[in-house]
Amino acid sequence: MVDEVKTGTRQRLLEAAEALLLTEPYDEVSVRGICAAANANPAAVHYHFGSKEALVGALIEDRLGPLWADELARTTAATGSVPAVVDAVLAPFVQLAGDPLGRLHLRLLARFVLGRHLTTWRGPWFRMGTWAALSPELSAQEGRRRWMLAFDLIIMRFGSPEMDEHGMTKPDLDTLRDFVVAGLTSPTGE
Repeated sequence: MVDEVKTGTRQRLLEAAEALLLTEPYDEVSVRGICAAANANPAAVHYHFGSKEALVGALIEDRLGPLWADELARTTAATGSVPAVVDAVLAPFVQLAGDPLGRLHLRLLARFVLGRHLTTWRGPWFRMGTWAALSPELSAQEGRRRWMLAFDLIIMRFGSPEMDEHGMTKPDLDTLRDFVVAGLTSPTGE
């Protein structure tokens, strides 16, 4: 029974945070507001997550992680080629951009990641070390740097408010893909 209450409160906090963050700027959403919207004790966010940043990180992982996990695991196990991995990364972004709620999730992701809010990511596909390992010809530091820049570009492009109006054309998507692949595979300048 206690575990059910903990899970129920945790889930209510995630849902309340999602509802608030999808309609209000990140900086204007408070821990107190999330707890009130979830009808939870004012200390519940700190108890279940530790901080607002950790709650938002958990929300992003919970909502968006499943979109990538299986395909990335299959792709890296099968080929591990950078172009195939980039395709597996981009496909859910395209899918999310085609849906109004998905676009809101992309904007939340962009605000959180590009704002460099610190959190401890749980899932392997949310940690840069996993990505750096996909580029064994690069040092771990260089692999992390390149993947971080690649994700910044992808997230910035798909999290942009102009995505609502214009979407992404096939030529734009192809150019983005080619640019990311080139950045990840170019030789080091040593």
